[in-house]
Amino acid sequence: MIQKAPFTEKKFTVTYIFVTSLFLMWGILHSMSDVLNKHFQNVLNLSKSKSGLIQLSVFGAYFIMSIPAGYFLKKFGYKSGVLLGLFLFASGIFLFVPAANAQSFNFFRIALFIMGCGMATLETVAHPFAAALGDQRASDRRINFSQSFNAVGTIIGPAIGTYFLLRTAAEHSTDLSSVKSLYICIGCVIILIAVIFLFLKVPVLTDPHVAVKEVDPDAVNIDIAPTKKLYQHRHFIWAVAAQFFNVAAQAGTWAYFINYGHDIMKFSNETAGNYMIVFMAMMAAGRFTGTYLMQFIAPNKLLAAFAAGSILMCVLVAQSFGWPSYLALFMINFFFSIMFPTIFSLGLKNLGGHTQQASSFISMGVVGGAFFPLLMGVVANHDVAKAYYLPIICYIVIFMFGYKFYKVKH
Repeated sequence: MIQKAPFTEKKFTVTYIFVTSLFLMWGILHSMSDVLNKHFQNVLNLSKSKSGLIQLSVFGAYFIMSIPAGYFLKKFGYKSGVLLGLFLFASGIFLFVPAANAQSFNFFRIALFIMGCGMATLETVAHPFAAALGDQRASDRRINFSQSFNAVGTIIGPAIGTYFLLRTAAEHSTDLSSVKSLYICIGCVIILIAVIFLFLKVPVLTDPHVAVKEVDPDAVNIDIAPTKKLYQHRHFIWAVAAQFFNVAAQAGTWAYFINYGHDIMKFSNETAGNYMIVFMAMMAAGRFTGTYLMQFIAPNKLLAAFAAGSILMCVLVAQSFGWPSYLALFMINFFFSIMFPTIFSLGLKNLGGHTQQASSFISMGVVGGAFFPLLMGVVANHDVAKAYYLPIICYIVIFMFGYKFYKVKH
């Protein structure tokens, strides 16, 4: 009789907690970028479409940095990869100070790009790192649980950003001192995390595919030394595509959430920013719910069901029905919740020695978030509600991956 795979092992507990804290940290910074979107519209007098360049700067960094991060991870290991990511993360954040002094949107975009390189490195490292901290049969649950704290970070980010950036900012103010103070504090926290991790002893990790094979010699979807090249694994190629469209939908949905509250619901910027906290709480609720449901429902089936739910919600949001549409906008984030980690874990199945390289390509798929806010911004300049028709395309691709193309072909 085959034993149920444990969530992790005692020797990995401290390391797993630390890795999960990284998910929390970049969740905070990602969601704060969406508050910056509205803040820069006010302070730097940007249009909605031009403020979408914030997401281009952050997510574009994934396209540039994910592959080098994958090679760095393969050569120097998880610990060095985390330290590199934290260094780039902090460097970009500290550049907010001279950018604010210069009151230059282009300088801010450089800072955001370097910060995005740090995020890309951390995501490339953290997902296979979490997957390796125990039996691979529980890797879907481990990654989803870690990503649940990423969702918690996305609640904290808008709360911090709204309080420090939107609460007291006048509509046409040019004061960026609050941006400087906030990002200096965050940079110092990241440096502290890097110092702690420098002295953390990481246990020796074994290939999680081998661990499964030892427990269950007849386990399906396990190939310790795959003979196929990485690009010949169809489920991996589809995972990259699904992740591209997934993050595209996420970035666009988040970028114009505050605009929807302001333009359609007629809220003040501060009120709309506060509702974003609840919006992100819906994603956290979805991730914890999804992690629980995966004990009973196959991850791919849950992914397909949530993608179908997102399509329906997008249609409702685009109708501008007032509160029914606004509540549907909240539900998009609930259904979005499990998509990123589940696509990631399904895409890494059966890849053996290709796993680390595959992680970098799936992370690179995040570049979808660089372009989609620009497309949505063009529509949002005329009607922000109608812009929410566009993510439906993305959720159709994700539905197809979860329904059919997740399958591992031997």
